[in-house]
Amino acid sequence: MACSIAHRHHHLFTQSIHFSFPSLFMSKSFISHPSKSTRSFCPIKSTSRSMSVISGASSFTWDDVFRVSQPEYVPNDSSDLSGFFHKIQLCNRGSELQSEFISFLIEDQFVGYIHNNFVEQLRRFKDVFVFLQSNHSYVSLHERLQTAEDRTRAVGQVIKCLGEEGLIPGIRNELYPVVSSFGSPVYFSLERAAAPYFGIKVYGIHMNGFVERDGEKFLWIGKRSGVKPTYPGMLDHLVAGGLPHGISCEENVIKECEEEAGIPRSISHKAIPVGAVSYMDIEEYRYKRDVLFCYDLKLPDGFIPKNQDGEVESFQLIPVKNVANVVRRTEFFKSNCSLVIIHFLFRHGFIRPECLGYLDLLQSLRNGDCS
Repeated sequence: MACSIAHRHHHLFTQSIHFSFPSLFMSKSFISHPSKSTRSFCPIKSTSRSMSVISGASSFTWDDVFRVSQPEYVPNDSSDLSGFFHKIQLCNRGSELQSEFISFLIEDQFVGYIHNNFVEQLRRFKDVFVFLQSNHSYVSLHERLQTAEDRTRAVGQVIKCLGEEGLIPGIRNELYPVVSSFGSPVYFSLERAAAPYFGIKVYGIHMNGFVERDGEKFLWIGKRSGVKPTYPGMLDHLVAGGLPHGISCEENVIKECEEEAGIPRSISHKAIPVGAVSYMDIEEYRYKRDVLFCYDLKLPDGFIPKNQDGEVESFQLIPVKNVANVVRRTEFFKSNCSLVIIHFLFRHGFIRPECLGYLDLLQSLRNGDCS
């Protein structure tokens, strides 16, 4: 299989992630108005509070998070859902660009979307991909690739070539199953970094780790390492991860609990599945169709998470009502985490039917194809 280097110039494939401090839902500058109020957060914490640079442009510390989370920072916004709607929008961009993508079919089953221009990159791999026309154009795999193993191997060689050319950056050597819906047959497995370029359905797990004290709920929140290639320094769930091929949601939760927070199986096996959120996000040639299975785990009061894989800088235990303020007022959280937290806020009564837009917000948590 030839792997042309002539396409290195195609810079549109280079991923770039931009974060900025929000102004839409904050009536004052985030950094320039320090609060002298007493911190109401639980003092338990793990490692240092050093500043992390976000995408080389913006940075924030736990002190910034504490300050903006206080009710008095933006008075009287507890029933305003506009900040939550904004987070939904951040995960569901580009719907007007759907016409630029064509269907990806395996065994006559729809499994993804591929951008018209990215299709042109695939045409040179004639022994792997075929390009067909019926009522609509679509891409499939060569008929000689009959088994999941053959397809995984052949497509994997293509992804390796495209990765070396810089057309698919961030190769992680982690395989995701290619399916038409959750639990359906696996047609083949695809490199994680390539998933949005083929528009396949991707599944993941996000776990809310919470503690109850004197009738009040607290959430453990992590701050991602500043050297992570994606979303460095952003706020994140205590435990979250994609769902690779060959592992169940439950086992993945247990595995990620140990790796990301040092939670032993004796505790993590008590995590409860509580539903799912979905979203659809299009950016340039990438079409993300993600479904996140949501879990809750009530942790012992004295438990302190300890990251094991170097991907988390530190953790903080924060009252849920203050976490809601951070989601509502800032873009400090990795964007899809906001959806799972909003889901938690609904289920635990922090967002109530009296709030204008309650049902619309609830419905928008499944904007993507949740199947």
